[in-house]
Amino acid sequence: MAANEPAMSPSDLPVSEVLDRVTGPRRAEADELLALHRELSGAAPVVWAGRIIGFGEHEYRYDSGHGGRMPDLAFATGSAKHTLYLTTGFAERWPDLLDRLGPHRASKACLYLTRLTKIDRAVLRELLERSLAEARSQSD
Repeated sequence: MAANEPAMSPSDLPVSEVLDRVTGPRRAEADELLALHRELSGAAPVVWAGRIIGFGEHEYRYDSGHGGRMPDLAFATGSAKHTLYLTTGFAERWPDLLDRLGPHRASKACLYLTRLTKIDRAVLRELLERSLAEARSQSD
């Protein structure tokens, strides 16, 4: 990455290289997340910031004037959890879905899942669909 590129930018790092860092049962779950994100977005996966697997992209600009590019949908898998990057404020706007999802933690724009085996996959799909629709509406 060039010195003047923002940290959150797409790269040409192979997706397989990022996925190969994940071992055990979480690897199969990462493959499942990859397939689900690809299916919903219709986009090819691209590695962002050296570890985030993103699908599609849009530009954003805050009221403060700060802006940039980000994936429409994205996730990262680590040794302890999966991090799914959703639209900002998703937890406050869609508490009904989070109540039905299963064990998770949420922040302003991230959903943290320890294991996919413990969550409702249909609810996860709906969260991703809503987040994707919102991301795409921002780029219109």
